[in-house]
Order: sequence, then structure tokens, then C-alpha cells
Amino acid sequence: MSSNKNRSTRDVILKSAWKALEETPDKSVRMSDIAKRAGVSRQALYLHFPTRGDLLTATSRYLDVVLDVDTRLIPSRTATNGLDRLNAFITFWTGYIPEIYGVAKALMVMKDHDDAAATAWADRMGAVHEGCVAAAQALSDDGALADDLSVEKAADLLWVLLSVRHWEDARKSCGWSQEEYVYHISRAARLSLLKPA
Repeated sequence: MSSNKNRSTRDVILKSAWKALEETPDKSVRMSDIAKRAGVSRQALYLHFPTRGDLLTATSRYLDVVLDVDTRLIPSRTATNGLDRLNAFITFWTGYIPEIYGVAKALMVMKDHDDAAATAWADRMGAVHEGCVAAAQALSDDGALADDLSVEKAADLLWVLLSVRHWEDARKSCGWSQEEYVYHISRAARLSLLKPA
């Protein structure tokens, strides 16, 4: 019973942090703000998350659980060739960004002056980079990777192309539709990473 209560309290805190980040992307979210929103004491909050960095990282990972990222990644992880893996990963990530954008935006705004936000951001973008490495390695294994790219450089290039900031610029600043963004980013990735036909 106690374990279920702890899990329930933890989930309430994470949901509250998620909403706080989405609703106030232009300012740092304090532990006291999240405790108040969750209806728990600051002491209870710190029992579950000893530091603000722990809480922000756990919140960004919590999105992946709620939004079922592992199921969404199955097409990429089970692809039988490099091109299919690349395409599936791009499809996954470009479709996922709009769903996590509120929290991502808050972390991007805070990360340059907030160590806890920078830690959470680095944790999640590191996970994206791992997906890029897997796609680049699959292309290399097939002999399809451009001759002037190592797996590491190809992964870095793909990671940069798929940045949340690029999605934000294309969709919010340039007014592209989601379909236009996905088409052009996918095309740019293939032209950059693949050997010429």
C-alpha cells in the first residue's frame, strides 16, 4: 500500500512539473511552485526528488513513459536495413517533437542560466543522439553512408538536423506545416548522409 501511495505521489508531482513547465516556458520553475501545484509539502517533494535537476530530468523522462516512446520506436529498432532505420527514426522524432515541445521549450529557455535545466536537457538530447548513432551505424553497416562521413560525424549531423530549435524555426518562425517540415528535414537528412545514387 505504501509503495502504491509513493508511486501515486510521485506521478502527481511529475504531472504537476510537466504542466508547470508547459504553462511557464519563459521562466524558471521553482521546487516550491511544483510542490504547491502538486498539493504536497516541499519536504515530501524532496523525499521523491532530492534536487531540482533530479525532478526536471525525471519529468522529461516521464513524458517518454506517458507518451509510450518505446512502442513508437519499434519500427526504427526493428528495421532490417539502414535506410529504413533512418526513415523510421526521423518519422518518430519529427512526429514526437510537437508533443513534447512545451517542456522542451521551457528547458531550452532555462538551460543557459539554470544548471538543473541544462542537466535535464542534456539527458534527453543525449537519448536522441543515441538514436542518431544507431541510424548512422545501420547506414554504415549497409555501405550506404556517404564516404566523407564517419558514423560519429553522421550521427552529429543528423542530431543537428533534427534539433527542436530547427522544428521551432520552421513551424513557428517560417510558418511551415508539419508535413512540409517532415518532408524537407527527411530529404535533407537523406541527401546529407547517403552515398549518391
